[in-house]
Amino acid sequence: MPSFLVSATPHFERLLRALIKRNPEVKGIYVRAIGILETDPYNQTHHYAIKKLIDIPQGEGRWRLSLGRLRFRYDIKDRGVSFHYCGLRREDTYA
Repeated sequence: MPSFLVSATPHFERLLRALIKRNPEVKGIYVRAIGILETDPYNQTHHYAIKKLIDIPQGEGRWRLSLGRLRFRYDIKDRGVSFHYCGLRREDTYA
């Protein structure tokens, strides 16, 4: 049973719609991200590529979840998770 409530900022929703329009597979990855963050946003199980970002203030996406090339930035407050950013990492980043 989910123990965290997941929500999204309007900015995140706009970014996600644009990504899904260009890359339909993003929708399935987003659904997977919601499932992960509902149960383990702090990555206490160490099963996910979740990192707490340094020097990022609360409200700007202090945590990052990486699923393949997709990156989600989010904040955790009490029992709530709020998405702030999503984007694709370029394919030639390390080429």
